[in-house]
Amino acid sequence: MPSFLDFEKPIAELEGKIAELRHLANAGDMNIAEEIARLQAKAEKLLRQTYGKLSAWQKTQVARHQERPHFFDYVGQLIDDYVPLAGDRSFADDKAIQGGLGRLRGIPVLILGHEKGSDTATRVRHNFGMAKPEGYRKAVRLLELADRFKLPVVTLVDTPGAYPGVEAEARGQAEAIARSIEACLKVKSPVVSAIIGEGGSGGAIALAAANHIIMLEHSVYSVISPEGCASILWRSAENAQDAAEALKLTAGDLKSLGVIDEIVSEPLGGAHRGKEQTIAALGDAIERALQSMQAQDGTVLREQRRDKFLEMGRRGLAA
Repeated sequence: MPSFLDFEKPIAELEGKIAELRHLANAGDMNIAEEIARLQAKAEKLLRQTYGKLSAWQKTQVARHQERPHFFDYVGQLIDDYVPLAGDRSFADDKAIQGGLGRLRGIPVLILGHEKGSDTATRVRHNFGMAKPEGYRKAVRLLELADRFKLPVVTLVDTPGAYPGVEAEARGQAEAIARSIEACLKVKSPVVSAIIGEGGSGGAIALAAANHIIMLEHSVYSVISPEGCASILWRSAENAQDAAEALKLTAGDLKSLGVIDEIVSEPLGGAHRGKEQTIAALGDAIERALQSMQAQDGTVLREQRRDKFLEMGRRGLAA
């Protein structure tokens, strides 16, 4: 059974009862198949009703679910002949940002993204997906490599934001993020970015300045976390729910605002309830996007990408 979020407690109770009944049925001769089927139908109906009207804050919780598929899950299912590339050739290898070469359904690509980790040990190793300057400088190195060999770029974004520690600031965090955004905008190959969980602040857009931007249905993408926004506006993180609504951070909001290009549906109950299905669906979307751009001139792709983000700025100023 998956771990449940706070708003899923009624669903958790039903699924707990179903698990108990199955245990009883397996342990003896009791025939309770009809009762199990009735409860399963009730649980599915409740799950459908709950996920049909999620608030922005609830979507944020789903986007942060610890069992959602992460970078290495996508690489394992979608990328053949994966060769990891490490280090910024200057300071260190940042484990929060991973990248390498491989083939996505036969298409040679450079894949790059955030890795949060899947348990306590790996989350600490990957710093919960919060990259330091050396992570973004590694990204720049790999983006320049892709540009040199005319490789399409795929980025998978899942970070609460860039690491805010003193040592990161001392090593030039803001400059490193800016260089990574610049490198994304300079590549003369197709660039496709997917927000697979959290897309937080500059730490996200550093890898998401792409020709085609995809969001999973229950992912979020914003200039600041709801808690950070609430702490600034209300001096308390307790107003995070209000901040989440105001930030317009859901996939639906951002599609209507023209910030992203495509939404990929998740299985009922979120990506963590159907990892393989989610990964396959996102792979389909990325493949379609790459194929639509394969025949386009590199200079045209670069100009289209730059114009896309300049237009976002113009719309913001007009608003």
